[in-house]
Amino acid sequence: MSNIYRALTRKYRPQSFKDIVSQEHVSNTLLNAVQKNRLSHAYMFCGPRGVGKTTMARVLARVINDISDQIDGEALNQTLNIIEIDAASNNKVEDVHHLRESVRIPPQNGRYKIFIVDEVHMLSKAAFNALLKTLEEPPEHAIFIFATTEPHKVLPTILSRVQRFDFKRISVEEIVHCLEKITINEGISIDHESLHVIAKKADGALRDALGLLDQAIAFCGDNVTHKTLLKALNVVSSDRLFEFMECVIKRDTSAGLHLINILLQEGYDIQEFLAALVEHLRNLYIAKQGEQMALIEASMDTKAKYFDAASTLDQTDIMRYLYLVSEQQVKIKELSQPRIAFELMFLKMVHLETLDGLKKLIKKVASLPINVGEVETNQTDKNEGEEAVLDVMKKKETEHNSKIQGIQESEVMAEAEIKHEIETVKKSLSKRSKVKHILDDVDLGTPSLGSSSDPKTVSSTIISANHNEQDQPHRRSKELIQTGLEDTTESIPPKKIKTKSSGKNKSNKAKSKVKDNQNRLSFDAIMTEWPIFLKGLKGRIPKILELQIERVKPIGLLDDQLVLECNNQLSKQMLDQQARELSLLLKEHLGVVVRLKININANKTNQAKEKSPYEFFKELIQRDPILKDIVDKLGAELEY
Repeated sequence: MSNIYRALTRKYRPQSFKDIVSQEHVSNTLLNAVQKNRLSHAYMFCGPRGVGKTTMARVLARVINDISDQIDGEALNQTLNIIEIDAASNNKVEDVHHLRESVRIPPQNGRYKIFIVDEVHMLSKAAFNALLKTLEEPPEHAIFIFATTEPHKVLPTILSRVQRFDFKRISVEEIVHCLEKITINEGISIDHESLHVIAKKADGALRDALGLLDQAIAFCGDNVTHKTLLKALNVVSSDRLFEFMECVIKRDTSAGLHLINILLQEGYDIQEFLAALVEHLRNLYIAKQGEQMALIEASMDTKAKYFDAASTLDQTDIMRYLYLVSEQQVKIKELSQPRIAFELMFLKMVHLETLDGLKKLIKKVASLPINVGEVETNQTDKNEGEEAVLDVMKKKETEHNSKIQGIQESEVMAEAEIKHEIETVKKSLSKRSKVKHILDDVDLGTPSLGSSSDPKTVSSTIISANHNEQDQPHRRSKELIQTGLEDTTESIPPKKIKTKSSGKNKSNKAKSKVKDNQNRLSFDAIMTEWPIFLKGLKGRIPKILELQIERVKPIGLLDDQLVLECNNQLSKQMLDQQARELSLLLKEHLGVVVRLKININANKTNQAKEKSPYEFFKELIQRDPILKDIVDKLGAELEY
């Protein structure tokens, strides 16, 4: 019988409080309660599996009844004063009734009769209710110790009548330290990296770690190597994870797909590999920061590998990879072809643009000129830019001189016709005092018309007035439009102008019509010229501003302000910043000063709010090619 092998989990089960690993907050409290004789009638031990709940209950029962350490913990159940019950198999009301009958019997020897109920959450609701009265008013000699991994399933009325202790998971380093002692006692040769693999796979449960060590010894013998251990436990090695990420970084799809095929042939579960990959990316993120390397549960050699690998990645790129893998980890459970989904995730990671490419794109967008007047010139093109400006100035001066020359060459109107038209204009404008004041200041020469019969004198007076108007475009054009010349244009009868020579008739007539259109500027005239104005802007303003101005719509003319309507706040902000430059370009096209006022279409805003975020996002991508380019580069998806 002595040659019968005993599993490590049973052989090395703690027999005292000091042997229990990583639960000092519980063991110290219970030990003090025993020493000060402040024992409660009921305890509840909660926590994950394999952390020592049942072991702690047995040790407490041993200490309370002063049982020798020579007696094995599993043999305590054979004594009359310690009764251990498995609630998973004794969960009926009848079982609780039997327990209540046992409680009435006092201990045969010792001070207390202790009832250890394991997996107490498995009791039915009726069984809990049957136990409630006994638990509330137990005999003086009875102590209940409950153990459970799911305390939320226990009735609140039970929890309120016990002292609750929460057990914590055991850290990797503590498990490794415990395994080292056991392997030395057992005469097993194993490297430190392999112990870390066992401790990580145990997930905080020392009992599971001892079971894995037992399995590794059975497979490898007394000399456990890292390679054979990975094969025995079917654990994804860190080298495989580094190799996978190297394929992603180098964008080597062929090597990556070949690696996935090898992993599946070796029997690795895709779900377990994704879980390991999530942890691997998490460790890379921590290593990138470099300040909290202690958070990485690995050996020093592996931590050095993480630090070197993280230096080639951007922190934001790691987060994007982590998001893709964690998202796929959730979805792949429900898929009928997990391998295809796994390979698709790898291809997404490979073709995902890194942050370096995004930074270059943002830098390119930021380098675009913001103001309309800015010109993209390099230092070598400075002289060419100055020559272009001089050419534009000369062209403007030529156009100005030609307009004056056309006015001077016009046929002088008859004295009676001029006097009649001036009187008509003054009468129609007399309703507005501001216009009357302007006409008095300009002095169109009406008194001289009565005293002079020389048409040339009248002609020179009109030419002088027109010349002054050319010299002061802002005062004349702006004030005339503000005072409502649209009201006066209807009261001026159309007149035919006779010229001296038929050869110059058409030229002078066209120039007179342009001048007349400038003074008779109306909203209809602006709407007619607006498409032509937009076409003329191409190439003269930044592309992003060109896209915004094409989406606005003129809706009215208020004094000298042209009211434009846009659809969102971003367009309004951009157009407000460039309103002065656009106004100058519009003046250049129309010949008069027109200020711009930007409003937001409230209906469009409300409609946009009514749309779902996904619909609005798709609409923005369709309308804005720059945004679409950024989304494609990032591989972004909308979540709401």
